[in-house]
Amino acid sequence: MSFALRAENLGKSFTLHLQGGVTLPVLQALELTVAPGECVALSGPSGAGKSTLMRCLYGNYGAGSGRILIRHHDASVDLATADARLVREVRRDTLGYVSQFLRVIPRVPAIEIVAEPLMARGVARDAALARAEALLTRLNLPARLHHLPPATFSGGEQQRVNLARGFAPGYPVLLLDEPTASLDAANREVVIGLIAEAKARGAAIVGIFHDAEVRDRVADRLFDVAPLHEAA
Repeated sequence: MSFALRAENLGKSFTLHLQGGVTLPVLQALELTVAPGECVALSGPSGAGKSTLMRCLYGNYGAGSGRILIRHHDASVDLATADARLVREVRRDTLGYVSQFLRVIPRVPAIEIVAEPLMARGVARDAALARAEALLTRLNLPARLHHLPPATFSGGEQQRVNLARGFAPGYPVLLLDEPTASLDAANREVVIGLIAEAKARGAAIVGIFHDAEVRDRVADRLFDVAPLHEAA
């Protein structure tokens, strides 16, 4: 099976320094393979480690054991051992991540926030801004907000900026953490359409979807993240 993203024997634990150095295992010997054009939805109860897995796949959390392989420029890169420069390159060209919350950048307009990852990849400024405007419009963000900083936007408006930024570059691998959590029905439909288009062009997607209807419409399969109850 060809893969876009693969976790092999992945383990992650946290040390609770304020509780006597107790080690809390969260992920253990996890195996996950995601093919191009496939959307895998993570399932499991709250606290099972779904968000931890997402952060490991993006490289925000270091893996305690195992490998995280991603197809990058026709090569296979292990994000668990890659240096910071290579991780930045992978995030620029190959791996996108839409979190639940927008990291608000002071005084930077929404349209610039969306266009920035495109310009980082060498897209001309005018073309990047046009792509950003088209996505923000598609996500029903009023035009009067496009050139304002999102710090004072509502949660739903900020999430739409975040979604536009994540979908704009056309990443080959995309991680989605509750992409419709703050959206109304009309904008949920837009996101479902964006996911379908990304899959059609061959993107591999891993997502957390607490909205069962959205999950059922976009996911090709579920991947169960089971909680670990033992602590060492």
